[in-house]
Amino acid sequence: MTAESFKQRYLSLHPRLYRVAFTILKNEDDAADVLQDAYCKLWDNRERLGAVDHPDAFCVTMVKRLCLDLLRSPKSAQKSAVEEAYIIDDQTPCEVLEQKEMLGKVRMWMQRLPEKQRRVLELRGYADCSLEEIGRIMGETSANVRVLLSRARNTLRMKITN
Repeated sequence: MTAESFKQRYLSLHPRLYRVAFTILKNEDDAADVLQDAYCKLWDNRERLGAVDHPDAFCVTMVKRLCLDLLRSPKSAQKSAVEEAYIIDDQTPCEVLEQKEMLGKVRMWMQRLPEKQRRVLELRGYADCSLEEIGRIMGETSANVRVLLSRARNTLRMKITN
């Protein structure tokens, strides 16, 4: 792939990809960093990109995965910001501690889910993907994605209530 065809095909997607990254990360700088990483990876693999049938879906998927990787990284300030978003300011320190412990347990239980269920739950909950998008990303039908999502939610619900 030439530099000119790369620019035409992939750089035109920049506004859409930035919106996806910013929606997930809620931070302009992190969104710009993720896009830079995505374009570096695309450029490094430009010879293989000719086989990609839907470059826009491919790029959106890549950006979503890079965002999720950033959110999962231990160095990410986003992780603590997400946790704090669930804690209401007018709670007692004891209640805040209980909620943080529960959030840690939910995260642990999510890691113990079967891979496909965990991935579907993360894509739906963190990346706000539609069932059809998740199906395309994972190579599953939307009906199967619905079943995986339901099973994951039911498993977490049972763990929380026990």
